[in-house]
Amino acid sequence: MFTKGRIIFAIIFIISFIIFMVISYRKDAKNHEVYYKNAAIKVALYGTIAIIIFVGLRLVTAYLL
Repeated sequence: MFTKGRIIFAIIFIISFIIFMVISYRKDAKNHEVYYKNAAIKVALYGTIAIIIFVGLRLVTAYLL
């Protein structure tokens, strides 16, 4: 199914892709601190609100129908 050349290419590609992703993340880490400050709190808050609204609508429509 896979030749030795394809397997070697896949292994080299995966290793190089991971290395480049790590290097890129380290370069962007400084920008993440500036532009995405408290982003996790905002996502958790808005996610919780969305879930509460969704569950509320489901309960209201279940009792009305």
